[in-house]
Amino acid sequence: MAAAVYAAIAAITQEFSGAGIAKTHLNSVAQYQYRSIDDVMARLAPLLARHRLCVLPRMLERSVDERHGLGEGLLIHVALRVAYTLVSAEDGSSHVVEAYAEALDGGDKATAKALSSAFKSAMLQSFCIPVTSGEEPDSVTHKLARGTHEAEPVEGWPSWVQSVIDTIGICESLDAMTSVQSRHRSLLLAVSRERPDLYAAIGQAFADRRQSLGEKRSAPAPKRGRREAAVKRAKAPEQEVMLG
Repeated sequence: MAAAVYAAIAAITQEFSGAGIAKTHLNSVAQYQYRSIDDVMARLAPLLARHRLCVLPRMLERSVDERHGLGEGLLIHVALRVAYTLVSAEDGSSHVVEAYAEALDGGDKATAKALSSAFKSAMLQSFCIPVTSGEEPDSVTHKLARGTHEAEPVEGWPSWVQSVIDTIGICESLDAMTSVQSRHRSLLLAVSRERPDLYAAIGQAFADRRQSLGEKRSAPAPKRGRREAAVKRAKAPEQEVMLG
C-alpha cells in the first residue's frame, strides 16, 4: 500500500489541475501580475484540511547583509533555505521539500518576505499549481544602486587580504597607512561583511604597524661614532685644566 502522504499530494494536485490560482495583483514598479501569499493560503488551506495533510516548515539556512537601494537608502537583504515536511495525518508518512528565497526590505520585514516567497515556491511546485508566467515573490521591486555591492577579488579573499597585510607591513608612515585604507575602502567594506575573520586580521596588521612606527619615533638617538668619542677623550684634560 502506498504511503498516504503521496496520495494526499496527488489528490491536492488534482484539485488544482482544473483551475489554478489566478494572478490578480499588479506590481506597480516592474509591471507584472502575481499571486500573493494570501491567495495561495486561502486556496490551499481547505484542501490541506480535507486531505489531512500537514505542512511543517523548518529553517535550514539564513544569511543577512546590507544593500543600498537606488533612491531608497539602506536595505536589509535576507536569503533563506527552508524545508517543508508534508505529513499525512492518516498514517504519519512524510515527504520533505526544500525551497530557497531572497527578499529586500528597508525595515524589519525582510525575513517575513523571504519566508512568504519560500512557501509560495514550495507549494506551487509541490502541487503543480498552474501558472501562466514566471512566479514573482513580492509586490515591491527594489532596484540596487550600481557598484554598491563589491564582488570578491579574482584571487579570492584570503590571497587579497594577505597582499594588503604585506603592504601594511612596509608602510613607513601613518600617512602611507591611511593611503592604503583609502585605496581599498570599498573592498575593505566588502570583506568586513563577507569574511569578518579576515577583516579582523587586517585590523590587527594596522594596529601592529602603528605600534611599530610609534616605537621607531620614540627610540633613543644612535651612539656617537668612534672618531667623535676619541675627540671627546682628547679634549677632556683641557677641560679639567680650565675647570681647575
